[in-house]
Amino acid sequence: MTRVSPLTPDAQSAEQRALYDVIVGGPRASQTTVIPLVDEDGRLLGPFEAMLLSPRIGHAAQALGAALRYGTDLSPRIRELAVLAVARHWDSEYERYAHEAIGLVSGLTPGEISAVRSGTPLELTDPVERAALEVVGALLETGDLDDDEYAGALAVLGETTLFELSTLVGYYATLALQLRLFRVRPPAA
Repeated sequence: MTRVSPLTPDAQSAEQRALYDVIVGGPRASQTTVIPLVDEDGRLLGPFEAMLLSPRIGHAAQALGAALRYGTDLSPRIRELAVLAVARHWDSEYERYAHEAIGLVSGLTPGEISAVRSGTPLELTDPVERAALEVVGALLETGDLDDDEYAGALAVLGETTLFELSTLVGYYATLALQLRLFRVRPPAA
């Protein structure tokens, strides 16, 4: 059972409603056929309901999430491989539920999703994807790259991608922590 009391839109304060409107009216709304943003009563689902607890921080968090999903140079496959690796590391049930579905429409195969879920090494042929997943793995395991790892990643990915990728790992780790703390679960199948 969730620890956050979900709010229908008419029960939200003006600040909460402004954040709600940004979330449901933003770029995430284009993927509601993959993962719904609201339930049948209009209450936010997933990590977004907790963001209403502090609309000032919620605005910043949702904006960062939208930027990471829709405004980076990361390919959809790299983004979703990275998010799923974070979900596995943090054992985040909701992140896994949402991003396995998003991963499928982003070009990941069921076998790739299953491998990330189980921690089985992927045999990626694309050197950029392989380097990105190695960076994510190192960040999750040690929180850093040694000088040789950094130099290798930099040569393949470049500084911008390293920045975007490390930000993505940190953002989804934050969401995983909040999803756990507030006991947000995926909808029952």
